[in-house]
Amino acid sequence: MNAPTVTDAHRVRLLRRGFALEYATLGWNMVGVVILAVTAIWARSVALAGFGLDSLIEIGASAVVVWELSGTGQSRRRRALRMIACAFIALALYLMIQSTWVLAAGHHAARSPAGIAWTAITALVMSALAYGKTRTGTALGNPVLHAEGRVTLIDAILAAAVATGLVLNAAGWWWADPAAGYVLVYYAAGEARALLTGHH
Repeated sequence: MNAPTVTDAHRVRLLRRGFALEYATLGWNMVGVVILAVTAIWARSVALAGFGLDSLIEIGASAVVVWELSGTGQSRRRRALRMIACAFIALALYLMIQSTWVLAAGHHAARSPAGIAWTAITALVMSALAYGKTRTGTALGNPVLHAEGRVTLIDAILAAAVATGLVLNAAGWWWADPAAGYVLVYYAAGEARALLTGHH
């Protein structure tokens, strides 16, 4: 049996790294869903509850990439990209509905130090994971892993926005969180459109 070439060995290492990044994302978000549910109920925070939904979307996107990395074929890859696009669309719809509802109702959440701490740390963790996925996806020539890195980046941006909104909410500026949500609606919609039109 011939020894694997350097290119083959490098690809195997990249695939292992891709799987490790996705499993790390899955693990973090599974723990996060529980923490966010508890803190959202405690503070009656729409932002924290919404970020929990975003974490569920990220879990789904990571599961799609794990599924895609384990197989081959353009048809499988196209389906995976469409599924990630659907995650972007769901995220954009959620943010639009939540932000509009919060502004219209004038909802004021209670202070949540635990929520602030978790979302701030999540912003840092997801930023690192997004960088790793984008770099690994580019090296592999895998648009699915690269695109899911953008989903993770949105997760990081949303975590930072929620953390900032919770801090400002504690200072009396309750409208800051839904305002940040509208910025992410535009970004998520653009990413979904790029994926569906093949400009990923």
